[in-house]
Amino acid sequence: MAVAKTIEVIASSTESIEAAVREGIAKVSETVKGIEGAWVKDTKVVVRNAKVTEWRVTLAVTFIVS
Repeated sequence: MAVAKTIEVIASSTESIEAAVREGIAKVSETVKGIEGAWVKDTKVVVRNAKVTEWRVTLAVTFIVS
């Protein structure tokens, strides 16, 4: 029987939503092993001078507890 846990993190990128997701998963994987997937719960942009300067995503990351 496997037991899974979910943690919530916020990640950002100046490039795109996809880059923010990739960077968030990469950072979490530095300390969390057994990541099975992630759910993008929310997205947000930072606007400066009427231009999008940063993408932010809220991720629910699921991993297997060993």
